[in-house]
Amino acid sequence: MRIHVETFTVHKRFPLTISRGTTAQTTNVWVRVEADAIEGWGEGSPFSVGETPQTTEAIAQQLQQIAPALEPLHPLDRQRIERVLQEAQLSSAAHAALDIALLDWLGQKAQLPLWRIWGLNRDRIVPTSVTIGINPPEVAQQRVKDWLQLTCAKALKVKLGSPDGIAADQAMLLAIREVAPPQVKLSIDANGGWSLTDAIKMSQWLEQQGVTYIEQPLRRGQEQDLLKLYERSPLPIFVDESCFTSRDIPALSDRVHGINIKLMKSGGLSEAMRMVHTARACGLQIMFGCYSDSGLLNTAAAQLSPLADHLDLDSHLNLLDGPFSGASLQDGRLLPNDLPGLGVYYAPQS
Repeated sequence: MRIHVETFTVHKRFPLTISRGTTAQTTNVWVRVEADAIEGWGEGSPFSVGETPQTTEAIAQQLQQIAPALEPLHPLDRQRIERVLQEAQLSSAAHAALDIALLDWLGQKAQLPLWRIWGLNRDRIVPTSVTIGINPPEVAQQRVKDWLQLTCAKALKVKLGSPDGIAADQAMLLAIREVAPPQVKLSIDANGGWSLTDAIKMSQWLEQQGVTYIEQPLRRGQEQDLLKLYERSPLPIFVDESCFTSRDIPALSDRVHGINIKLMKSGGLSEAMRMVHTARACGLQIMFGCYSDSGLLNTAAAQLSPLADHLDLDSHLNLLDGPFSGASLQDGRLLPNDLPGLGVYYAPQS
């Protein structure tokens, strides 16, 4: 098989501010795996958790370096391919890009969409949330109006953990409640921006505001404190940065209610499926989320979304110039199509 690697840059319609900073554009990596006159597509999106960022340059370089070792193999040689990837110690984002491309190739070879190969039911897909970043209250209100006009969203994920403290978080949330329709569900993602004391206070206050759950209230590395929060929070707790792969799940199962699976963290759809089964075996709920992912990656995640309790696959909806189309937004739900593989096609926005 032949492997092609190139990069592309996308720009956000609304710059996104979280507890760790603001993002207005990203450069992602597009991977194409070619064999038997079929091309499978994958994508690597840069992200950062803690002190080990996975950059665009590193992802592209790793993929280019591994390509010669993979070329003698066929996309169906998955065990042999996996051994090569493990020996190369690829980053999770580079591994994900290849895994997704290989599964896209497989679906096209079988002439079936991946969700159909896995026997999933699109009717089970819940609405995806759209994200409101940390902003002054009046800006946050305008973002809500913009998103509702753009997507008719059924759910809002609000980023809290403001560097100005929980008073600023509360002011922003109250402002959002003033303009959000009552039927729109609200969830919170603090991105590790709270102390344990503030997380306990906010969980109790947010429950009174009708919020559905809290994501990553404490920073990665404070997993021991999650148990104390779990015992006192009236709201379900989900983790994101604290959970990368299926190996992380059992140790968290007594202190959280669910996990956020992101393809860049997990290393692709194959590990994401393992995470789903591991989490369910531990009695946990499932969420699928995204970074600065284009329509290619969110369409890939949508293939597994019938297995999720919550979805946050909105990053491509916030792009001015996303080059890929695939899953479509219908009544607030991101639905994969009937095309084989991922069902993604190249359609640059002007």
